[in-house]
Amino acid sequence: MKKWKGSLLLAICLLAMTSSMTVCAAGETILKGVSIDKLDVSGMTREEALAALESYEKNLGGQSIKLGIGDNVIEAKLSDLGVTFDNEDLVDEAIGVGHAGNIVKRYKDQKDLQHSGKTFPLSWQTNENTVRAYVENNCTKYDKKAQNASLTRENGAFNFVAGTEGLELNVDSAVRTISDYLENSWTSDNTEVLNLETQVTEPEGSAEELANIKDLLGSFTTSFSTSGSNRCKNVSSGASHINGTVLYPGEEFSAYETVSPFTEANGYAMAGSYLNGEVVDSMGGGICQVSTTLYNAVLRAELNVTERSPHSMTVHYVDLSEDAAIAGTYKDFKFVNSTEYPIYIEGYTTSDKKITFNIYGKETRDKNRTISFESQMVSETPATTILQEDAGQGIGYKAVSSKGSSGYVAELYKIVKVNGVETDRIKVNKSTYKGTNRVVTYGTAGDPTLSENLRAAIAAQDEALADANIAAAVPAQ
Repeated sequence: MKKWKGSLLLAICLLAMTSSMTVCAAGETILKGVSIDKLDVSGMTREEALAALESYEKNLGGQSIKLGIGDNVIEAKLSDLGVTFDNEDLVDEAIGVGHAGNIVKRYKDQKDLQHSGKTFPLSWQTNENTVRAYVENNCTKYDKKAQNASLTRENGAFNFVAGTEGLELNVDSAVRTISDYLENSWTSDNTEVLNLETQVTEPEGSAEELANIKDLLGSFTTSFSTSGSNRCKNVSSGASHINGTVLYPGEEFSAYETVSPFTEANGYAMAGSYLNGEVVDSMGGGICQVSTTLYNAVLRAELNVTERSPHSMTVHYVDLSEDAAIAGTYKDFKFVNSTEYPIYIEGYTTSDKKITFNIYGKETRDKNRTISFESQMVSETPATTILQEDAGQGIGYKAVSSKGSSGYVAELYKIVKVNGVETDRIKVNKSTYKGTNRVVTYGTAGDPTLSENLRAAIAAQDEALADANIAAAVPAQ
């Protein structure tokens, strides 16, 4: 009898356990006192808890941490730092509290909830690549570049200007600091400022070093006397942007980076410039005369030219192969201070419309050695004549719409002499210039037969025949 009663009691217990577990799996609500992080999920079904948790995590992603960069503090959203949450499993654990396990465990869990509640901590993942991208795009903008010691030139004398320190963010350290903080220390109620490592960058140059700048290494002047007011303004602005530049040994100078952007705010106006073999108005037109004049001063200072391009067509202010064009980012004039001492670039324009660049440094070249430059034309391609008609003008009308220009291939040579005797002849560059068409327009209105003959000459692009037709036609009319 006792054995029968014991078996019955065991069966009842097993049935109760199975029944409670089945109810839990069927969608029991979460017991009171259960939270996920600071989100109270008491009384929620699994679906309700998942929706609430998704919204909660989204709000957390919009929270920010404070980053200290020198004297600046910025706020970075967790989502922008690549923090992601995936805590669906916590909902299942939350549902299981007080529902899962045997009777003893369920009873204990329910009593614990009544006494102290149950909080499940969130988990999240960080992405170091995203952190690095954020740092590089948003934090390095607070870097302050060191200002190297420099000079000003007044009344023919140099004046020393002391440099200033810079500040630079240590990107690798910042990425480690932020990633470690997010993985190990961050909580949703943290308000502390996370200071990122920066380092002071020292300026180059000293009064003693810059005192070496006293000798004129190279100079060149060109005239823009035929230029209109806007082009004059552009040449003057370009010279002023370059004036006062100090280059230390090994530093590279970019004409385009120095004189741009070409905007009214930066001192420029609309003026003629070359584009695809044509003269068009553009902002900063004429700036190539600035780079060309500087190029010739650099050649005479014998600095190392690293990039130079000729114009698409010839220019009037220097000989063939002596020009240096700049255009957008695809044509630039660059050179390196290849001396062992700093150099100073002086650039200015005068009231008689001339632009000059002087390059100062320390002269180390043999005083008995001189250099000069010679432009040599390799070949010339005469302009092609294009005949076209104007049906609105009568027969006998002839106008040269465009004079055209020849195309050239040219070379520039540096001639070295010692004690007046030539010792070397070095090719500096080779340049190719496009020609432009000579365009002649003929009137064709008039007698049909004469017009037909003239149109035939135009179609054949035969200027002599077209002129003969005019000569024969004019008396006949």
